[in-house]
Amino acid sequence: MRGAVIHAPGDVRLEQRAEPTIMSASDAVIRTVAACVCGSDLWTYRGLNPLDQPTPMGHEYVGVVEEVGADVTTIKPGQFVIGSFFASDNTCPNCLAGYHTSCLHKEHIGDAQAERVRIPLADGTLVSTPDIPGDDLVPSLLTLSDVMGTGWYAAKAAEVRPGSTVVVVGDGAVGLCGVIAARELGAERIIAMSRHETRQKLATEFGATDIVTERGDDGVARIKDLTGGVGADSVLECVGTHEAMLQALRSTRPGGNVGFVGVPHDVDVPATELFFSHVGLRGGPAPVRAYLPDLIDRVWTGRIDPGKVFDLTLPLDDVAEAYRAMDERRATKALLRP
Repeated sequence: MRGAVIHAPGDVRLEQRAEPTIMSASDAVIRTVAACVCGSDLWTYRGLNPLDQPTPMGHEYVGVVEEVGADVTTIKPGQFVIGSFFASDNTCPNCLAGYHTSCLHKEHIGDAQAERVRIPLADGTLVSTPDIPGDDLVPSLLTLSDVMGTGWYAAKAAEVRPGSTVVVVGDGAVGLCGVIAARELGAERIIAMSRHETRQKLATEFGATDIVTERGDDGVARIKDLTGGVGADSVLECVGTHEAMLQALRSTRPGGNVGFVGVPHDVDVPATELFFSHVGLRGGPAPVRAYLPDLIDRVWTGRIDPGKVFDLTLPLDDVAEAYRAMDERRATKALLRP
Protein backbone atom coordinates (compact mmCIF):
# COMPACT_ATOMS: atom_id res chain seq x y z
CA MET A 1 0.00 0.00 0.00
CA ARG A 2 1.22 3.51 -0.78
CA GLY A 3 1.16 6.28 1.81
CA ALA A 4 2.78 9.61 2.67
CA VAL A 5 5.76 9.65 5.03
CA ILE A 6 7.63 12.73 6.27
CA HIS A 7 11.38 12.17 6.72
CA ALA A 8 12.51 15.68 7.62
CA PRO A 9 11.21 19.24 7.37
CA GLY A 10 10.27 19.83 3.73
CA ASP A 11 10.75 16.15 2.84
CA VAL A 12 7.47 14.28 2.29
CA ARG A 13 7.57 11.11 0.21
CA LEU A 14 5.06 8.59 -1.10
CA GLU A 15 6.27 5.16 -0.02
CA GLN A 16 5.18 1.57 0.26
CA ARG A 17 3.74 0.97 3.72
CA ALA A 18 2.27 -2.09 5.37
CA GLU A 19 -1.35 -2.84 4.53
CA PRO A 20 -3.64 -1.98 7.46
CA THR A 21 -5.33 -4.95 9.07
CA ILE A 22 -7.92 -5.56 11.76
CA MET A 23 -5.94 -5.48 15.01
CA SER A 24 -8.87 -5.25 17.42
CA ALA A 25 -12.43 -6.50 17.21
CA SER A 26 -13.62 -2.87 17.21
CA ASP A 27 -11.53 -1.85 14.16
CA ALA A 28 -12.50 -1.15 10.58
CA VAL A 29 -10.34 -0.83 7.49
CA ILE A 30 -11.42 1.67 4.85
CA ARG A 31 -10.34 2.27 1.28
CA THR A 32 -9.54 5.96 1.08
CA VAL A 33 -11.60 7.85 -1.48
CA ALA A 34 -10.06 11.23 -0.64
CA ALA A 35 -7.61 12.69 1.86
CA CYS A 36 -5.92 16.07 2.11
CA VAL A 37 -3.17 18.19 3.61
CA CYS A 38 -4.11 20.15 6.72
CA GLY A 39 -2.69 23.49 7.78
CA SER A 40 -1.59 21.81 11.01
CA ASP A 41 0.49 19.36 8.95
CA LEU A 42 2.59 22.33 7.91
CA TRP A 43 3.88 22.83 11.45
CA THR A 44 5.76 19.54 11.08
CA TYR A 45 6.64 20.22 7.44
CA ARG A 46 8.22 23.54 8.47
CA GLY A 47 10.20 21.99 11.31
CA LEU A 48 8.17 23.54 14.12
CA ASN A 49 7.06 20.20 15.57
CA PRO A 50 9.61 17.58 16.73
CA LEU A 51 10.30 14.81 14.22
CA ASP A 52 12.56 11.98 15.40
CA GLN A 53 11.98 9.42 12.66
CA PRO A 54 10.13 8.93 9.35
CA THR A 55 6.46 9.32 10.21
CA PRO A 56 3.21 8.63 8.29
CA MET A 57 1.06 11.70 7.73
CA GLY A 58 -2.59 12.68 7.39
CA HIS A 59 -5.62 12.84 9.64
CA GLU A 60 -8.50 13.79 7.30
CA TYR A 61 -10.24 11.09 5.31
CA VAL A 62 -13.37 9.75 3.70
CA GLY A 63 -13.66 6.28 2.27
CA VAL A 64 -15.49 3.03 1.72
CA VAL A 65 -15.46 0.35 4.42
CA GLU A 66 -13.67 -2.81 3.27
CA GLU A 67 -13.49 -4.85 6.47
CA VAL A 68 -14.75 -4.67 10.06
CA GLY A 69 -13.87 -6.44 13.29
CA ALA A 70 -16.13 -8.95 15.01
CA ASP A 71 -17.51 -6.43 17.51
CA VAL A 72 -18.44 -3.74 14.97
CA THR A 73 -22.22 -3.55 14.58
CA THR A 74 -23.22 -0.20 13.07
CA ILE A 75 -20.58 0.14 10.35
CA LYS A 76 -20.69 -2.32 7.46
CA PRO A 77 -18.52 -3.10 4.43
CA GLY A 78 -19.54 -1.08 1.39
CA GLN A 79 -20.63 2.02 3.32
CA PHE A 80 -19.15 5.43 2.53
CA VAL A 81 -17.93 6.84 5.85
CA ILE A 82 -16.40 9.92 7.45
CA GLY A 83 -14.49 9.99 10.70
CA SER A 84 -12.60 12.33 12.99
CA PHE A 85 -8.86 12.69 13.49
CA PHE A 86 -9.34 11.07 16.92
CA ALA A 87 -11.03 7.72 17.21
CA SER A 88 -13.57 7.72 20.03
CA ASP A 89 -15.99 5.20 21.51
CA ASN A 90 -18.97 7.64 21.56
CA THR A 91 -20.10 6.15 24.87
CA CYS A 92 -17.75 7.42 27.61
CA PRO A 93 -18.78 10.39 29.80
CA ASN A 94 -16.69 12.85 27.80
CA CYS A 95 -18.15 11.68 24.49
CA LEU A 96 -21.67 11.87 25.88
CA ALA A 97 -20.89 15.44 26.98
CA GLY A 98 -19.95 16.26 23.37
CA TYR A 99 -16.15 16.23 23.74
CA HIS A 100 -15.14 13.21 21.68
CA THR A 101 -11.55 14.41 21.30
CA SER A 102 -11.24 13.89 25.06
CA CYS A 103 -12.66 10.36 24.88
CA LEU A 104 -11.31 8.21 27.69
CA HIS A 105 -10.25 5.66 25.06
CA LYS A 106 -9.25 8.00 22.21
CA GLU A 107 -6.66 7.07 19.61
CA HIS A 108 -5.10 9.55 17.22
CA ILE A 109 -5.40 8.85 13.51
CA GLY A 110 -2.32 10.19 11.78
CA ASP A 111 -1.72 8.00 8.73
CA ALA A 112 -4.65 8.85 6.45
CA GLN A 113 -2.72 10.19 3.45
CA ALA A 114 -2.70 6.64 2.13
CA GLU A 115 -4.66 4.18 0.03
CA ARG A 116 -6.16 2.46 3.09
CA VAL A 117 -6.54 3.31 6.77
CA ARG A 118 -7.28 1.32 9.92
CA ILE A 119 -9.90 3.05 12.04
CA PRO A 120 -10.03 2.02 15.73
CA LEU A 121 -13.33 2.17 17.63
CA ALA A 122 -15.15 2.12 14.31
CA ASP A 123 -18.70 2.16 15.69
CA GLY A 124 -18.00 5.30 17.68
CA THR A 125 -15.72 7.05 15.20
CA LEU A 126 -17.24 6.58 11.76
CA VAL A 127 -20.52 7.96 10.43
CA SER A 128 -21.95 6.73 7.14
CA THR A 129 -23.59 8.89 4.50
CA PRO A 130 -27.14 8.13 3.32
CA ASP A 131 -25.75 6.55 0.15
CA ILE A 132 -22.56 6.48 -1.91
CA PRO A 133 -22.04 10.14 -2.82
CA GLY A 134 -21.28 11.48 -6.26
CA ASP A 135 -17.82 12.90 -6.88
CA ASP A 136 -19.21 16.42 -6.58
CA LEU A 137 -20.02 15.91 -2.89
CA VAL A 138 -16.73 14.25 -1.88
CA PRO A 139 -14.74 17.48 -1.27
CA SER A 140 -17.38 18.93 1.04
CA LEU A 141 -17.80 15.63 2.88
CA LEU A 142 -14.03 15.46 3.33
CA THR A 143 -14.00 18.85 5.10
CA LEU A 144 -16.26 17.36 7.77
CA SER A 145 -13.42 15.11 8.89
CA ASP A 146 -11.64 18.17 10.26
CA VAL A 147 -11.78 21.74 8.94
CA MET A 148 -15.55 22.22 8.73
CA GLY A 149 -16.06 20.50 12.07
CA THR A 150 -13.25 22.56 13.56
CA GLY A 151 -14.71 25.80 12.22
CA TRP A 152 -18.06 24.73 13.67
CA TYR A 153 -16.50 24.06 17.07
CA ALA A 154 -14.78 27.46 17.00
CA ALA A 155 -18.16 29.11 16.48
CA LYS A 156 -19.83 27.02 19.18
CA ALA A 157 -16.99 27.65 21.65
CA ALA A 158 -17.27 31.39 20.94
CA GLU A 159 -21.03 31.11 21.60
CA VAL A 160 -22.16 32.49 18.24
CA ARG A 161 -25.87 33.22 18.46
CA PRO A 162 -28.55 34.58 16.12
CA GLY A 163 -28.01 38.29 15.60
CA SER A 164 -24.47 38.36 16.93
CA THR A 165 -21.37 40.07 15.53
CA VAL A 166 -18.55 37.64 14.81
CA VAL A 167 -14.88 38.13 13.92
CA VAL A 168 -12.88 35.34 12.28
CA VAL A 169 -9.10 35.55 12.76
CA GLY A 170 -7.41 33.41 10.11
CA ASP A 171 -8.29 32.91 6.45
CA GLY A 172 -7.12 29.33 5.98
CA ALA A 173 -9.55 26.49 5.46
CA VAL A 174 -10.60 26.41 9.13
CA GLY A 175 -11.22 30.16 9.25
CA LEU A 176 -13.22 30.03 6.03
CA CYS A 177 -15.29 27.17 7.40
CA GLY A 178 -15.73 29.22 10.57
CA VAL A 179 -17.42 31.85 8.41
CA ILE A 180 -19.87 29.19 7.20
CA ALA A 181 -20.48 28.06 10.78
CA ALA A 182 -21.14 31.61 11.99
CA ARG A 183 -23.62 32.14 9.17
CA GLU A 184 -25.39 28.84 9.86
CA LEU A 185 -25.64 29.68 13.57
CA GLY A 186 -27.37 32.97 12.77
CA ALA A 187 -24.71 35.66 13.06
CA GLU A 188 -25.89 38.98 11.66
CA ARG A 189 -22.44 40.40 10.98
CA ILE A 190 -19.33 38.35 10.14
CA ILE A 191 -16.00 40.15 9.88
CA ALA A 192 -13.27 38.09 8.19
CA MET A 193 -9.67 39.16 8.76
CA SER A 194 -7.76 38.42 5.55
CA ARG A 195 -5.09 39.93 3.32
CA HIS A 196 -5.49 37.52 0.42
CA GLU A 197 -7.88 38.46 -2.38
CA THR A 198 -8.94 34.93 -3.35
CA ARG A 199 -9.66 34.04 0.27
CA GLN A 200 -11.51 37.32 0.80
CA LYS A 201 -13.78 36.45 -2.11
CA LEU A 202 -14.46 32.99 -0.75
CA ALA A 203 -15.11 34.36 2.74
CA THR A 204 -17.64 36.76 1.25
CA GLU A 205 -19.28 33.95 -0.70
CA PHE A 206 -19.50 31.93 2.52
CA GLY A 207 -21.23 34.76 4.37
CA ALA A 208 -18.70 37.37 5.52
CA THR A 209 -20.20 40.86 5.59
CA ASP A 210 -16.93 42.75 6.14
CA ILE A 211 -13.24 42.20 5.35
CA VAL A 212 -10.46 43.59 7.53
CA THR A 213 -6.93 43.50 6.12
CA GLU A 214 -5.10 45.01 9.09
CA ARG A 215 -3.35 42.83 11.66
CA GLY A 216 -2.14 43.18 15.22
CA ASP A 217 -3.00 46.42 17.02
CA ASP A 218 -4.15 47.97 13.74
CA GLY A 219 -6.50 45.04 13.21
CA VAL A 220 -7.93 45.40 16.71
CA ALA A 221 -8.44 49.13 16.16
CA ARG A 222 -10.28 48.43 12.91
CA ILE A 223 -12.58 45.93 14.62
CA LYS A 224 -13.34 48.47 17.32
CA ASP A 225 -14.13 51.07 14.63
CA LEU A 226 -16.57 48.66 12.99
CA THR A 227 -18.30 47.81 16.27
CA GLY A 228 -18.79 51.25 17.77
CA GLY A 229 -15.73 50.97 19.97
CA VAL A 230 -17.01 47.89 21.77
CA GLY A 231 -15.67 44.77 20.02
CA ALA A 232 -17.31 41.63 18.71
CA ASP A 233 -19.65 39.29 20.56
CA SER A 234 -17.73 36.24 19.35
CA VAL A 235 -14.23 35.83 17.91
CA LEU A 236 -12.94 32.67 16.24
CA GLU A 237 -9.15 32.24 16.53
CA CYS A 238 -8.15 29.87 13.73
CA VAL A 239 -4.38 30.37 13.44
CA GLY A 240 -2.49 29.28 16.56
CA THR A 241 0.10 32.06 16.91
CA HIS A 242 0.63 34.50 19.78
CA GLU A 243 -0.27 37.46 17.57
CA ALA A 244 -3.50 35.81 16.47
CA MET A 245 -4.50 35.05 20.07
CA LEU A 246 -3.89 38.63 21.21
CA GLN A 247 -5.76 39.96 18.21
CA ALA A 248 -8.71 37.70 19.03
CA LEU A 249 -8.82 38.52 22.74
CA ARG A 250 -8.52 42.26 22.17
CA SER A 251 -11.17 42.28 19.44
CA THR A 252 -13.79 40.80 21.79
CA ARG A 253 -16.21 42.91 23.81
CA PRO A 254 -16.51 42.52 27.59
CA GLY A 255 -18.80 39.55 28.13
CA GLY A 256 -17.96 38.15 24.71
CA ASN A 257 -16.18 34.92 23.93
CA VAL A 258 -13.18 33.65 21.99
CA GLY A 259 -13.23 30.16 20.50
CA PHE A 260 -9.66 29.09 19.73
CA VAL A 261 -8.93 26.14 17.49
CA GLY A 262 -5.56 27.05 15.97
CA VAL A 263 -3.03 24.57 17.40
CA PRO A 264 -1.02 26.86 19.74
CA HIS A 265 2.65 27.47 18.99
CA ASP A 266 4.48 29.81 21.38
CA VAL A 267 1.19 31.32 22.55
CA ASP A 268 1.30 33.10 25.92
CA VAL A 269 -2.18 34.07 27.12
CA PRO A 270 -1.90 37.21 29.28
CA ALA A 271 -3.79 36.04 32.36
CA THR A 272 -4.12 39.43 34.07
CA GLU A 273 -5.35 41.11 30.90
CA LEU A 274 -7.81 38.25 30.35
CA PHE A 275 -9.06 38.54 33.94
CA PHE A 276 -9.92 42.21 33.64
CA SER A 277 -11.33 41.94 30.12
CA HIS A 278 -14.36 39.83 31.06
CA VAL A 279 -13.71 37.84 27.88
CA GLY A 280 -14.42 34.10 27.91
CA LEU A 281 -11.89 31.74 26.33
CA ARG A 282 -12.57 28.17 25.24
CA GLY A 283 -10.95 25.91 22.66
CA GLY A 284 -9.02 22.77 21.99
CA PRO A 285 -9.10 19.93 19.49
CA ALA A 286 -12.51 20.08 17.85
CA PRO A 287 -14.92 17.27 18.79
CA VAL A 288 -15.69 16.73 15.12
CA ARG A 289 -17.53 13.44 15.75
CA ALA A 290 -20.22 15.29 17.72
CA TYR A 291 -21.14 17.37 14.67
CA LEU A 292 -20.87 14.79 11.90
CA PRO A 293 -24.55 13.74 11.61
CA ASP A 294 -25.74 17.36 11.42
CA LEU A 295 -22.98 18.51 9.07
CA ILE A 296 -23.40 15.50 6.76
CA ASP A 297 -27.07 16.43 6.42
CA ARG A 298 -26.22 20.06 5.64
CA VAL A 299 -23.81 18.98 2.90
CA TRP A 300 -26.07 16.22 1.55
CA THR A 301 -29.01 18.62 1.19
CA GLY A 302 -26.89 21.35 -0.39
CA ARG A 303 -27.25 23.80 2.46
CA ILE A 304 -23.48 24.25 2.80
CA ASP A 305 -20.62 23.68 0.34
CA PRO A 306 -17.39 23.88 2.34
CA GLY A 307 -15.54 21.83 -0.29
CA LYS A 308 -14.84 25.10 -2.09
CA VAL A 309 -11.89 25.56 0.28
CA PHE A 310 -10.05 23.00 -1.88
CA ASP A 311 -8.39 24.95 -4.65
CA LEU A 312 -5.91 22.24 -5.61
CA THR A 313 -6.64 18.57 -6.36
CA LEU A 314 -3.77 16.16 -6.97
CA PRO A 315 -3.24 12.42 -7.16
CA LEU A 316 -1.71 10.87 -4.06
CA ASP A 317 1.43 10.35 -6.15
CA ASP A 318 1.95 14.13 -5.99
CA VAL A 319 1.61 14.49 -2.21
CA ALA A 320 4.98 16.28 -2.00
CA GLU A 321 3.71 18.97 -4.37
CA ALA A 322 0.53 19.30 -2.28
CA TYR A 323 2.67 20.15 0.75
CA ARG A 324 4.84 22.56 -1.23
CA ALA A 325 1.82 24.38 -2.66
CA MET A 326 0.27 24.91 0.76
CA ASP A 327 3.58 25.85 2.37
CA GLU A 328 4.15 28.48 -0.33
CA ARG A 329 0.50 29.67 -0.07
CA ARG A 330 -0.14 28.75 -3.69
CA ALA A 331 -3.08 26.72 -2.39
CA THR A 332 -5.52 27.22 0.47
CA LYS A 333 -6.06 23.48 0.83
CA ALA A 334 -4.95 20.53 -1.28
CA LEU A 335 -7.15 17.47 -1.83
CA LEU A 336 -5.51 14.10 -2.57
CA ARG A 337 -7.05 11.29 -4.61
CA PRO A 338 -5.45 7.84 -4.15
